[in-house]
Amino acid sequence: QVQLVESGGGLVQAGGSLRLSCAASGSASSIDTMGWYRQAPGKQRELVAVITSYTSTNYADSVKGRFTISRDSAKNTVYLQMNSPKPEDTGVYYCKVFGRSVRGTYFEVWGQGTLVTVSS
Repeated sequence: QVQLVESGGGLVQAGGSLRLSCAASGSASSIDTMGWYRQAPGKQRELVAVITSYTSTNYADSVKGRFTISRDSAKNTVYLQMNSPKPEDTGVYYCKVFGRSVRGTYFEVWGQGTLVTVSS
């Protein structure tokens, strides 16, 4: 079973920078797509960015050019570099990992979430 541990959230001023990390541990045959999602107060959870095992990336339009997702496959860790954040980026950021278990079945795991607050 795979577990995710997120870190790096906190308070940041608009225009600053922040980096989130999410480390996957446990038994898995492969870790495929890794991604970040966020949920603002009173809103639904939404995609922020995803990265495949081939390092192909996809971003929400609202963060393109400001946020960068990357991964260290040797460490099963995904990062989200947040540059020039805006107050509307405030929310709980969740990591999600999709992969294949040692039994050959696919799994999807969510992290516990880390709060990011952007002050104006």
